Amino acid sequence: MAVTQGIKLDEETRNRLKLLAKKRNRSPHWMMRTAIETYLEREENYEREKNEDMLRWEEYQLTGKAIGQETVEKWLNDLSKNKITPWSQ
Repeated sequence: MAVTQGIKLDEETRNRLKLLAKKRNRSPHWMMRTAIETYLEREENYEREKNEDMLRWEEYQLTGKAIGQETVEKWLNDLSKNKITPWSQ
């Protein structure tokens, strides 16, 4: 179910929104909704990645297990040659 949510914009921002919407043949409402959805997706991905990083860091602190520099360098070198290889430890 859609719910109406008001947002206050200063006049300059409102005019920029209307102008861009007109150029894109879209409504200002569509532009705002799309911008909010895009922002939320980006920020949710950031939070998910940050959480994964923290879990990996905690695991490293507990186990001390890490991927060695030589392994990473080899993997990056292969990747630069479009050769996808799994981590080998």
